[in-house]
Amino acid sequence: MTKKDLAELLKYSSPLEIYVVTWQNTLLKLYCPFEVKVVHDIGALKTGQFVFVEEIKVTIELKTVFIIDTKAYYYYHFDIVV
Repeated sequence: MTKKDLAELLKYSSPLEIYVVTWQNTLLKLYCPFEVKVVHDIGALKTGQFVFVEEIKVTIELKTVFIIDTKAYYYYHFDIVV
């Protein structure tokens, strides 16, 4: 995917909201800030800690990144609290 393709795709998304499918197969729209639980130690964050996602970004490889305390972390380090 080129930067131009990514820019075109991101025109239709927001860094302040995310759609989540729950375990009950319902679709939820979450707005920032929303709470997540740290799955394993990463940077200054410790396993089991609850933190708030300030913003959502996407890398050029289309991986979701959460901005927490102005630092970027890949989504798979967290469980979303619903």
